[in-house]
Amino acid sequence: MSTQPSTDRPDVPSATSDGFVRGLSQIIGGPLGSHATRPDARPNRFWTAPRMILALTCLMLALSWVQKSPCMSGDWQKNVQYTRFCYTDVLALYYAEGLSEGQVPYVDHQVEYPVVTGYFMGALGLPVHWYGTTQNTSINQGSWFYNINALVLSLLAVATAAVLLILRRRRPWDAAIFALSPILLVTATVNWDFLAIGLAAIGLLLWVRRRPIWAGVFLGLGGAAKLWPLFIIGPLFVLALRTGKIRPWGLTALATVITTVVVNFPVWYWHHEAWLRFFRLNSTRPIDWGTLWYVGRYLDGKWNSGSPGDQGPFQWLSDHIPTLNALSYALVGLACAFLLGLGLLAPKPPRLAQLAFLVVAFFLIFSKVWSQQYVLWLLPLIVLARPKWGAIIAWTVAEIGYFTAFYAELIGAGGRPVIPEGTFVLASSLRLITVAVLCGLVIREIWRPELDVVRQTYDGNDPDAGRLEGPDAGWVQQLRRSLGYVKSEPADVEPESPVVVKI
Repeated sequence: MSTQPSTDRPDVPSATSDGFVRGLSQIIGGPLGSHATRPDARPNRFWTAPRMILALTCLMLALSWVQKSPCMSGDWQKNVQYTRFCYTDVLALYYAEGLSEGQVPYVDHQVEYPVVTGYFMGALGLPVHWYGTTQNTSINQGSWFYNINALVLSLLAVATAAVLLILRRRRPWDAAIFALSPILLVTATVNWDFLAIGLAAIGLLLWVRRRPIWAGVFLGLGGAAKLWPLFIIGPLFVLALRTGKIRPWGLTALATVITTVVVNFPVWYWHHEAWLRFFRLNSTRPIDWGTLWYVGRYLDGKWNSGSPGDQGPFQWLSDHIPTLNALSYALVGLACAFLLGLGLLAPKPPRLAQLAFLVVAFFLIFSKVWSQQYVLWLLPLIVLARPKWGAIIAWTVAEIGYFTAFYAELIGAGGRPVIPEGTFVLASSLRLITVAVLCGLVIREIWRPELDVVRQTYDGNDPDAGRLEGPDAGWVQQLRRSLGYVKSEPADVEPESPVVVKI
């Protein structure tokens, strides 16, 4: 049963669905009353909810730029990049990837990123090098490169916030979870992840606007920047199976594949070894900081500390990377199979955002690499999947705790221990646990759709379904009925004729 009329009138979190916000509102007098004048009801009001969200996003990104400012000079003495928490790959890789010497990505230097990220680096880095060497030799090229990248990435972050607002017109305050997130503050420009996030967000918007081909184009571009936007094709496939509408999914998948092939082809054909570097690096790189495998290896060391000749399973996997790769892929595959079953058997088709969040989260949980900025992949997806502040704040606290412990660990790697290794492992474990808890809560709301606040606002429907709206396909109904998830209704029985008794 919907708790919101079928209009685009904005939801007020304190008055409706969010228990955390409702409790917090007691500080200022309690939830909005039924007779109160709603902010959205005032005519000609400038500071509407969407404008406030966009302004807050810009403010947070400006603060992020200030937070990274101690590192802009590139003079990273005495671990300033870690003690001030301002490290950014954008500045470091300007020099490491040869851009400071005018080297063209993939042509003169084998870049370790997918091609759209490499194109982006070259498109911004080579003009900075040219200007610095031919027009103005006094500029700090690295600082200019970072600032231009920060500006473009910030614009993509604002575009992502705008997409969240468009996708949730009736729930604009959900986007405040994104705009006010400390995660945005500390990781927005650590790497080029907002390039993929912005493209994927536009792809989702185009899908909702029922333009499957253009949605596939932007998902393909996003996937050629960082691989994770390609994962969204999987949730779309599950929903296409559930509703029996394969054609829209097929158009999007085909457009995604074609776009990915087209943008990769020049590097693949003319600079094949450079194109392979990304894949070779990821197949051979060891267990990364803070992953499930890292935590397991630490526990192996603790449990087997008294038996020098013994190796635990995680330590063994650390020494056999091909086997670890296969196990990691297998676990992600099993998780996807679970999502397929969940998507087909749930009482209602899961929302697209719920499945998208779960598949990306499962990939990160089982991956051997979980860089600090990957948290940005989950942030807009959890806003769309489960916009409840309480659990998201707990997850954010764990992420910021991990961020702090990670930088302390990096300082310790230079020979100056800052925190015990066990403290870093604890922070890593809390991050893993909170992400797993979010997954559990999303799965719970898929299985019990009456708990889903987004469905409550949108009359029980999925606002992101696009062309995949509609009832279950016939074979899905039969499958659910055969497994006992739908009770067979008794056949219609003709009512008995009334007995007439003559007196």
